[in-house]
Amino acid sequence: MTNRLSVSLMAAGGLGLLSVALVRVPGSWWRVLFSGWPVLLPLAASLAVLLLGVLLWRRTTQDHEPSAAPTAPDRHVRPLRSWVIPIGVVLVAAVTWTAVVWLQDSVSMVGDGVQRAQLRVESIRTGLTIGAAVTGAFALLLAFRRQQLAERTQQATEYDAGEKRVTELYVKAADQLGSDKAPVRLAGLYALERLAQDNPVHRQSIVEVICAYLRMPYTPADPGTGRPHAGETSTSRDNEPADTTDTGEPDKPARDSREERQVRLAAQRILARHLRPDTQGGDGNPMYWGPKIVLDLSEATLIHPDFTGCRLHNATFTKAIFSGAAGFVEVWFSGAARFEEATFSGDATFTKAIFSGAAAFGGVTFNGAARFGGVTFSRGAAFDGVTFSGAARFEEATFSGAARFEEATFSRAAGFVGVTFSRGAAFDGVTFSRGAAFDGATFGHGAVGFARLTSSGGGEFAGRFSRGDAVFTGVTFSGGAAFVGVTFNGAAGFAGVAFSGDAGFGGVTFNGAARFDGATFSDIPWFDEVTFRGSRSFEGAMLNGTRYEGPPVAEQP
Repeated sequence: MTNRLSVSLMAAGGLGLLSVALVRVPGSWWRVLFSGWPVLLPLAASLAVLLLGVLLWRRTTQDHEPSAAPTAPDRHVRPLRSWVIPIGVVLVAAVTWTAVVWLQDSVSMVGDGVQRAQLRVESIRTGLTIGAAVTGAFALLLAFRRQQLAERTQQATEYDAGEKRVTELYVKAADQLGSDKAPVRLAGLYALERLAQDNPVHRQSIVEVICAYLRMPYTPADPGTGRPHAGETSTSRDNEPADTTDTGEPDKPARDSREERQVRLAAQRILARHLRPDTQGGDGNPMYWGPKIVLDLSEATLIHPDFTGCRLHNATFTKAIFSGAAGFVEVWFSGAARFEEATFSGDATFTKAIFSGAAAFGGVTFNGAARFGGVTFSRGAAFDGVTFSGAARFEEATFSGAARFEEATFSRAAGFVGVTFSRGAAFDGVTFSRGAAFDGATFGHGAVGFARLTSSGGGEFAGRFSRGDAVFTGVTFSGGAAFVGVTFNGAAGFAGVAFSGDAGFGGVTFNGAARFDGATFSDIPWFDEVTFRGSRSFEGAMLNGTRYEGPPVAEQP
């Protein structure tokens, strides 16, 4: 659009200058230029329009991303209509005739007949000169169009040749990826990388090819680490048959698993290298492929992947297998991030990552530590049915949307210290085998659900439930449960909760209704300095098999 506008402005400025020159030519050039504002004003305006068009044209030619590939023709040149030439001839004749008649009428009646005849001859000659100038301008426009058409034809030819070459290189590199020799597959990967670097328009398709390669079936030599088994050395394995991976084709030999590992590591490094917008020094990465690259690594096997500092747009890792440690430190997920049913065999680190879109971790298995400290979830975050076999750390994380942890299992310590839940949190059916710490957590708008929760190692809730109800219905605390200093601004429901260990509610403030109906306490609960500003109910509550009516009124401040 800007390119067309610049060409139009240049054409308008040029025609304006031509019109001024043709209309005001009858006198001397100096006399015309200094004849006053009627000439200087349109002349200056035409020059300004022409200069603006040239500047816009230069800007549009410099805004394109550098590329070694030929540029596609920017616009379509329409065929010249059949009536243009006849209309041009008529226009030239009309201008010539009008100029001659006007000049004939302007001949002064003074002087003898010879002088007047000479003036009329001069006026005719001047009128024909104006007609010739118009004819020349029309011919110049036709020549410009012819040159433009020729340049576009040449550009289209070069573009087609370039696209053909790109296609040939693309197909050849893809064929190399199917080779049974690891060096050939590596050469194919690096050829695709160079092709994508030089041809921005093909980057997404090349990324899809690399992702498709990583989605191919592969079993690491050691599913736990991807490295040789403990106690083995490269020397001891030299005399053993190499681990192989079936290619899925009976006419091709199996691939050496150790060689395939190197190829896959190279593919992962290529993706990570070109998805980092900044270098380690903080400068812009010249090899960055842009923020709109989509990754589809569903069911892929990734070996020690490291996407630290990358920007991922609509990244899909559904059912992926992460062999070894996985690094997503300070990654910006600008679109949706899908990790459903993925398996992390080692530690998974998402520290300070940003999820701008929905984050889906439903059914994920974390066999190592899961680190989400300082992570920002701008929209909903789903951790339904997740298995945390190692420590789960969510310290200082921010959930701006709904946070769902229904039926999740925490086999080791779960840390939610300083977490902010802005739109409610659901921990229904969660199992905390080693306890959970919610010290300093903030629960904002929306309900907070801990129904059917099981905590074997105790739970510490030293946070603040700003708005919305807090529901702990049916929760089982096998260890101690500490709610010291918690503020419940909405209703707090502990109906049917089983406290097998100590239950501490010291300094708790219940601004809404507090319901402990049917709760079971194995030991005397601690309600020191508790404040009930709303109604309270302990109907059916039991303490060591006897009826428990709640803390005495005298203990309430």
